Amino acid sequence: MSTLVIVESPTKAKTIRNYLPKGYRVEASMGHVRDLPKSASEIPANVKGEKWAQLGVNVDSDFEPLYLVPKDKKKVVKALKDALKDADELVLATDEDREGESISWHLLQLLKPKVPIKRMVFHEITEDAIKAALSSCRDIDNQLVRAQETRRILDRLVGYTLSPLLWKKIAWGLSAGRVQSVAVKLLVERERDRRAFKQGSYWDLKATLSQAGGPFEAKLTNLGGIRVATGSDFDENTGQIAAGRNVVLLDETQAQSLKQRLETSVWTVSNLDERPSSPKPAPPFTTSTLQQESNRKLRLSARDTMRTAQSLYEKGFITYMRTDSVNLSQQAITAARSCVEQKYGKEYLSPKPRQYDTKSKGAQEAHEAIRPAGSTFRTPQETGLKDRELSLYDLIWKRTVACQMANARQTHITVSIEVDDATFKATGKRIDFPGFFRAYVEGSDDPNAALEDREVILPALKVGDNPSCTELEPIGHETKPPARYTEATLVKTLEKEGIGRPSTYASVIGTIIDRGYVHPLNNSLMPTFTAFAVTELLEQHFPDLVDVQFTARMERTLDEISMGEAEWLPYLKKFYSGDEGLAGQVEARESQIDPAEARTVDLSDLSAKVRIGKYGPYVETIRTGETGEEESVRASIPLDVCPADLNDLQVQVLLKQKTEGPEKLGLHPETGEPIYALIGPYGPYVRLGDKTEENPKPKQVSLPKGVTRESVDLEMAVGLLSLPRLLGIHPETEAKVKASLGRFGPYVVHDQGKDGKDYRSLKSEDDVLQITLERALELLAQPKRGRGRKTAKPLRELGNYPGTEEPINIYDGPYGPYIKYEKVNASLPEGKQFKDITLEEALEIITAKAATTKKTTRKKTATKESTPKKTTAKKATTKKATTKKATAKKTTTKKASTT
Repeated sequence: MSTLVIVESPTKAKTIRNYLPKGYRVEASMGHVRDLPKSASEIPANVKGEKWAQLGVNVDSDFEPLYLVPKDKKKVVKALKDALKDADELVLATDEDREGESISWHLLQLLKPKVPIKRMVFHEITEDAIKAALSSCRDIDNQLVRAQETRRILDRLVGYTLSPLLWKKIAWGLSAGRVQSVAVKLLVERERDRRAFKQGSYWDLKATLSQAGGPFEAKLTNLGGIRVATGSDFDENTGQIAAGRNVVLLDETQAQSLKQRLETSVWTVSNLDERPSSPKPAPPFTTSTLQQESNRKLRLSARDTMRTAQSLYEKGFITYMRTDSVNLSQQAITAARSCVEQKYGKEYLSPKPRQYDTKSKGAQEAHEAIRPAGSTFRTPQETGLKDRELSLYDLIWKRTVACQMANARQTHITVSIEVDDATFKATGKRIDFPGFFRAYVEGSDDPNAALEDREVILPALKVGDNPSCTELEPIGHETKPPARYTEATLVKTLEKEGIGRPSTYASVIGTIIDRGYVHPLNNSLMPTFTAFAVTELLEQHFPDLVDVQFTARMERTLDEISMGEAEWLPYLKKFYSGDEGLAGQVEARESQIDPAEARTVDLSDLSAKVRIGKYGPYVETIRTGETGEEESVRASIPLDVCPADLNDLQVQVLLKQKTEGPEKLGLHPETGEPIYALIGPYGPYVRLGDKTEENPKPKQVSLPKGVTRESVDLEMAVGLLSLPRLLGIHPETEAKVKASLGRFGPYVVHDQGKDGKDYRSLKSEDDVLQITLERALELLAQPKRGRGRKTAKPLRELGNYPGTEEPINIYDGPYGPYIKYEKVNASLPEGKQFKDITLEEALEIITAKAATTKKTTRKKTATKESTPKKTTAKKATTKKATTKKATAKKTTTKKASTT
C-alpha cells in the first residue's frame, strides 16, 4: 500500500520524510494552490464582464469566491495529481491552524481523490509527534475552513473596494486593508502626538557620596518639603507644569545656586527602607511575544522573525510558530525541568511545575506555546544552527527553560539623605538569589529601564550616618515626545486591542512598509505624509474602518464564526451590502471627496501646504511673482523628513533651493568650481560644480550621519568631495589604504586589487576627514565583524565549468535549491532532487538560463536604444513616471491590499 502525504513546503517535506514508514511519499504544495484572482489578467473570460469580477467575489450570489490556480502553481498541481494516481491513500498534513486547514480543503477540491483521505495534524516535526499524528488522523474541520474563507473574503472586500478610491483621490498604487489601515492610524496618531508635543525643561542635582570608602549616587527629590519636578509633571501640550501639580521647578540658575549652598553642608541619612520582591519568569513564547522579543533583543523585523521561525519549525527544531497559547505539554515541562536541573542544579528548579493560562479569548491557532521540539531539548550549541536561526532558537530555548525555574529573590533599597532643606534619595538593588535570571530576562520597550537582573550596590548605611559629598552636579533635562512605535510595541498594541491575528502581524507590517506608509527609522516606524493623507480620508469618510473598537469587534465576530457561534453569510451581507454597507458607502461618498483636499495633509501650524503628488510629498506656497501676480512654488520633501518635525524653517530652505538655486559655499581651492550645499530626496549633500550638458552628473557626496546642512562649511565640503582619501601604503602588502563614506557610514579599505578589498567601519570617535594611516592600520588589524550575512556553503560542489576554474555549485535558497555559476542562478527542474543533479545536467540548465537572461537583456537594451536620449532632468523624470504609470495600469487589481 502506498500513501501520498502533502505538506506545504519542500523543507517540511524533507524533514517529515525521515519519520514516515516505508511506502509513504511526501510532496509539497508550495503553500496555497488556489486563491482569489490577484490581477485582471487572471480573471476567466466567461466572467470578465461581470461587475463583481474585479473583486473575485460574487457579491450577488451569496458572496461566492472565484478561486483560481495561479500560473506558477499549475505545474505543482499537475505533479500532485500525477503523484496521487499511484497512491492508495491521501494524507493532508498541512499546518494545524486555520490557514493550514484551508490549504488542505483547497487541495481536496482540486485533486478530487478517489482514495481514502486523512487529515494529519501535529505541532512539531519529531519522530514521536509524527507517529502520534499518524495514529490519530481526523477529517477536515469545515468550520475552521469556513472561518478562514470568511476572513479572506472580508479582507478582499475591504481592500478591493477602498483601494481604487484611494487611487482616484490621492495617488496611484495605494491600498487600504482591514487591519493595515488601523495599524497605520495608530502610527499616525502617535506622530500627531509628537507634533503637538511642547518641550519642557527642568533641572535637578546629582550627588556623588561616599560612606566608609564606598561611593554611591543620590538624586535630589525634595526641596523645602515639596517634591522637585520631574518629566512626568509636565503637560505635553503646553510644555509647562501640569495643572494641580504642587512641585518645585528649578531652572539652571536656581540649580547652580542650590549647589553652592549645599556643597559645604552636612549630609545625614534620615531613612533606610528595604523591600523584598520575588519576580517570576515570563511565560513561554506565543507568536506575538516572540515577534516582540525578537525585535527588542535581536533587532529582527516581525517578517524576518516569522521566516526564521518557519524554517526552524520545518527543520524540526521548534514547535509550530503560529499560536496564541502559552500552554506547555507535560512532555515539554519535563524536558525543560531536566535542562534546568542538568545545567543550573536542583535549587534553580521551581518548586512545582509551572503551567501558564492563555489570556487571549480567541486563542485557538494551536494548543501549545512555541518551544524547542521533542521530549529532550537540544541546547543551542548542539543544534549546529548558525546566524539568525541560532539566535532565534537560543531565545526560544532560554525562554522555555526559564519558565520552569525558581523565582528570583531580590531586595530593593531606598535611602533618604537630608542636607539643609533638601532631600536626596539613593536606590540600590541586591540580588539575594538569581533564580531564572541565570537563564533569561525579558526585554523592555523602555530604553531607560534598568535591567532586572543587574545589581546596584550601595555601601552599608544606617540612619544617622554622615556620608561625605565628593561631587554635586546640576543636571538639565528636557522632556521627550511620546516614542514612536517599534515593531515590538506595535505588535503588542495590536494584540492588546484585539486587532487582526498575531499570525498576520508580520505580513501587515511588511505591507505598510512596502506600500510607502511607513519609513523604518533606526528601530522605530515613522509614518509618511502619504500615511497621514490616507488616514485623514478614512477618518473623515469611513470612520468605522479605522476605529480600533469597531475592528476589534469585527475580529471577535470572525472568531465566533470559527466556533459556530455566528453565521458567516448574514455578517458579510450586513457589512458589505445595502445602504449602510461598505459598497453603498463608497458609492455615496466618492463624489463628495475632493481629490485636491484628499491630497492635502493637515498640518495646521505650518505656513505652507503639504500635498501628495505623483512623485511623493511636496510643500507648496503662494507668493507674488516678478509680474505682481500670485504664483505657486513647490518643492519636494526629502524622504528622511518626519511629519512630526517639519517646520517653517525647513520649508523655507526647500523653497529657497527651488526658486533661487542651491546655496553656494564657495569655490574649490584647486579647480575653481563652485561648491553647493543642497537637500535631495535622500537628505542633505554637497555638490562640486554645475549641472551642464558636458557635465550632467557632477560629483556629490551625502553628509555624514549627524552632520546638518547648516553646519557644513567650505573646508568640510572640500574634504568630503575629496573622498576617497589615500591614507598611504600598507606596510605588509604595499597596497593602498583609503578612507571614504559608504552606504553604512565612514570606513577604511585595504585595496589589494585581485586579492580583494578588506573593509572596516570607523568608530564613533574617528573622523573620516582626519583619520591617519596608523589608525587605519589599527582598525584593519581588528577581527572583521559581519553584518549577519555570511558566505553560504554549497549543498553540493559539482565541479568547474569546462575550460575554466570557475565552480558550479548547488546552494540552498529561500525558494529551494538552485545551481550557481558566476552570476547565473538557476532553479532545479521540477521534481529533481539536488543530490541527483550531474555536472552535465547542470551545464545544460545554466546555459538555458543564461540564454534567457541575455535575451531579456537584449530586449531592454533595444528598448533603450530606440528611445531618444533625454538631456534635461525634467524630461528624464517625465519618462520615468510614464513607464511607472503604464506598469501600474497592467496590475490594477494586484495593487489592492487584502490584509
